[in-house]
Amino acid sequence: MNKPVLAINNLAFAYPDGNQALFGVNLEINKGERVALLGPNGAGKSTLVMHLNGIHETKHGSIYISNELVDAKNKEVLKKIRSKVGIVFQDPDDQLFMPTVGEDVAFGPYNMGIRNSELQKTVDDSLAKVGMLEFKDRPPHHLSFGQRRRVAVATVLAMNPEILVLDEPSSNLDPASRRELAEILRSLDITLIMVTHDLPYAAELCERSVILSGGVIVADDKTFKILGDDELLMKHRLELPMGFNFNQ
Repeated sequence: MNKPVLAINNLAFAYPDGNQALFGVNLEINKGERVALLGPNGAGKSTLVMHLNGIHETKHGSIYISNELVDAKNKEVLKKIRSKVGIVFQDPDDQLFMPTVGEDVAFGPYNMGIRNSELQKTVDDSLAKVGMLEFKDRPPHHLSFGQRRRVAVATVLAMNPEILVLDEPSSNLDPASRRELAEILRSLDITLIMVTHDLPYAAELCERSVILSGGVIVADDKTFKILGDDELLMKHRLELPMGFNFNQ
């Protein structure tokens, strides 16, 4: 049996002010899985995600990405890990800062040593995957919010990651942009972790869901099974929109 692409073992974390965000998280995700990370505000979801590529240093427990220990103190290891785990933040403007879309997408690969025709091919291929190639020479701030989010995804895909992490990917999108992004994400051959409060989006894109609540994992099962458990959802302040019913 293959080893998991992500293995989190007894991960605990407290902020400098003493606020304990994680209390011992254990989670394994296999290559190609699509997993929704659900939970109420303050559950520790963002804190957990920021451990995956060393933004937060692992103080207690361990994280392995493709059998490589995430060690925030080792710069060479951290560089390798950050090429394997790509995080798309909730606000695309946190990731887009160059004069043009193409330059934004080129930034990561360029800093990894990719140059010339190989760099241009990487940029074009990444933008094509998200349907934004024709906007390569546009300034990012001239794009719609949904378009900027797709470019933010392209900046991460350009690094050829093994794991794509998306923080609230459907937030602030109109229905058409939401659908377009879902189609793009379905087309990607990649391990996907999606942090979201949008339970129908989780059901649409992820066959497995994990609920993080109070800094620990309280549920890990097929998405439709979790979303069909009204008592579980209510207990952890998760709600389906009116009219949605996953009870079969």
